[in-house]
This record gives sequence, C-alpha cells and structure tokens, in this order.
Amino acid sequence: MADGYLEKRMEEFSSGSRKQTVKHVSLDVLFEKNRSHRGYNKDFVVRRDMLERIVNVNTKIATGKNQQVLRFKLVTQGPDADFVLQNIKLGGMLPELHLPYAGTEPEAFIIVCTSAPETKIIDIDLGISLQSMALKATEMGLNGLIICAFNKANITEHFKLEHEPLAILAVGKGIENIKLAPISVDESRAYYRIDGVHYVPKVRLEDIII
Repeated sequence: MADGYLEKRMEEFSSGSRKQTVKHVSLDVLFEKNRSHRGYNKDFVVRRDMLERIVNVNTKIATGKNQQVLRFKLVTQGPDADFVLQNIKLGGMLPELHLPYAGTEPEAFIIVCTSAPETKIIDIDLGISLQSMALKATEMGLNGLIICAFNKANITEHFKLEHEPLAILAVGKGIENIKLAPISVDESRAYYRIDGVHYVPKVRLEDIII
C-alpha cells in the first residue's frame, strides 16, 4: 500500500472544457482498511509531520460541550519510542504469541492526554478522537493500534506529562493480513489467527439492529 494512496486524487481534463473528475473514496473502504495492526514494517519510518497530520483531525471533529480538552504527545523513532514499547501491552487475547514479534514493533506513537478530570463526556471524546485519527492514518496509507493497556505512571514520569494520559495510538506501516469474520450475536468476539491470517469477528448487521 503506497504512502498516501487514499489521499491522491485522479484529475482528468477533457479537451476544451477543462472538466475535473475527482476519484471518490467511500467511508466504507476506510472502515474496512482501518484494522488494528500489531506488526509493522520497521524499514518504514513514520515522521513527526505525519503524526501532526493525523493529530490535526482533532481541530475538526466533534467534542462534548465543545470542551476540546484532549492533548497529544508525539513520539517518533528513537529512545522515547523504545520506552513506550517497554510500557505497553499488545495482543492481550493471544498471550501465547507474545506480540509484537521481534523486528515488527511499532516505532511511532501518539499519547492522548486530558487537560481536565476524566468524565463520561471526555471518554466519549477520546473514542471519537482515536477512531478519527486511526481513519486518517488509514487514509494516508498507514495503520494503527489503539492501546489502553500501558503503564500510566511510567509514561507520565518519563515524558513529564502535565496532563493524564488516557490512551496511546501506535502508528506505522502494518504488515499483517487481517480479515473480518461475520458472526452471530452469541458467538465469541475474541480475535484469532489461522495460518498467519488475523481474523476479527464482527457481529452481523441483522443481529445489532433491535
């Protein structure tokens, strides 16, 4: 997947009229490609400006009471990224695999903090923010992983954060083969792997409409 392939637009100009045709990318395509990756191509380096483009969605999305209390610490390849990696947990439903595999670790992170005491509204804002940033990364040809299992005290101390960290978004060029697996409402939601393919169960439409 080429970097920024979903941001590129095809422009075709007819002779004389200069009519422009814009290639449309549906949200359904972004939703389908927006999967949680736990393995990354370490030859691809995520730059700070890429993370800034991802965080920039927060200047446009909805927030409860328009409070806009979320703040973001950007971490790129280097000692700080190594520290984050040592203080997060990935693949909790597949502990026997010890994810991420050596040599496939993420090396860029966005630490999401709150500048106000955590509330239900702020938690909703957090979900909107994380999903929006993950979709932006997908649009840019990247992949991500939302991480809530991390050592909050260590992260706060190491980065001298003035605000409470709530979640971490890992960003990189994913290398995993991920597929959705439709299930009924009474089947297990636990993700699993078969022959190198990572399957993510998703309850069917007819079972979520009441």
